[in-house]
Amino acid sequence: MMHLGTYSNYIKSLLLAAIVTHVAPITAKEHQQGVDYISFAQGAIPVVIEGDANGLKVGMEQALLAIDGNDGSFVLTPKPGAAQTSVVFVYKLPALTLFKEFAIPSVLETPSPSQTFVRKVEIAGSDSDPKQFRVLATATLVTHSAKGQTTTIPATLETPVRWVRVTLEGGIDIQRDKTFFEFSEIIGYGSQESVPLSQDFQGKWKGRGALLELKQEGASVSGCYDRVGDLKGTVSGNLLRATGKTRKGAISSTFMLAVDDQGKITGVRSTNGAPFRFYSGDASPNLKTECSEQRVPALGCGSIIHGINFDFDSATIKAESAPLLDTLSTGLKASAASKITVTGHTSSEGSDAYNDKLSQRRAEAVVAAVVGRGVDAMRISAVGRGETQPIADNSTGSGRSLNRRVEIVCH
Repeated sequence: MMHLGTYSNYIKSLLLAAIVTHVAPITAKEHQQGVDYISFAQGAIPVVIEGDANGLKVGMEQALLAIDGNDGSFVLTPKPGAAQTSVVFVYKLPALTLFKEFAIPSVLETPSPSQTFVRKVEIAGSDSDPKQFRVLATATLVTHSAKGQTTTIPATLETPVRWVRVTLEGGIDIQRDKTFFEFSEIIGYGSQESVPLSQDFQGKWKGRGALLELKQEGASVSGCYDRVGDLKGTVSGNLLRATGKTRKGAISSTFMLAVDDQGKITGVRSTNGAPFRFYSGDASPNLKTECSEQRVPALGCGSIIHGINFDFDSATIKAESAPLLDTLSTGLKASAASKITVTGHTSSEGSDAYNDKLSQRRAEAVVAAVVGRGVDAMRISAVGRGETQPIADNSTGSGRSLNRRVEIVCH
């Protein structure tokens, strides 16, 4: 005999299963967005690719594109054969994460009858073993009627996970001898535990587009790349966000990088504002480099700081930012500058007026935090610049993440 409470839960599970079997799109405005925790900008790292990936020539670059915060679709390499093709991406998250909802934007088609688009999506998770997964949500996608729409998929199982497995399957019958496997983005909303500060950005790496040496002290990092450029950056959680310039010609680059469990560095790089490119290298301790800085400079005057994190759509500083604020306060107290300006910058989501106000409030919050740590309040002020001075492309999550920053100017 089934008890009433058990029966109620059983009916609820059936209803949820029915909902996610065939989900309808809504517009982006109808969907209240939060933090996307299946995003490289939030520290998710692709670690395994399975299914038909080898035949489709799918690699880490495509796995990163699926979590880059850009809802423009990308085509996985065409392959002669059947329409029913699958690709599996496994991502490691920086901390235990509880998902309540998933989303997929821009499920669009082109007139070509030879293209196969992703139709079936399964999202699974694991808390301790990247080979033992439990299904969190499934969906059969419906083509969107216009750009700017998003398909939302409620989680049918809410449990903290550290790894996420995304399985994509094609589902249109082909009419010619090639199929195209196309996808835009997988998004996951929920909550995440605090991410500890990584100490892995110390060493040398060489690989695809990568010739890199880094030195780390606390949250501050300096280094050199390509034997011609120097960079500086800050670490937040498991991510390094950095800016660099060549020593001659002042060609600028921006980086967002993570180091995996095997010591490999993975991420993206943009040069002179060009679109971000996949950036990856294996640890190479014997690599010869030519860094100008032999010591990691202290945070303070002239620093561009990423990683002072705020609650979503808020000026409340997260507790995990305390070590970075401690280091910044020490550097500012040691400075002889008579005037210090903390300048806040945002990405481009929201209106210009809203971002101006948000950047001002966040800059003021940083000032209050360092004054509370002993910096003279008479020497320091706050200015918000909103989205007016980007250092990276706002069309991707990586670019938006780099644009959200604080700059310290001393006079």
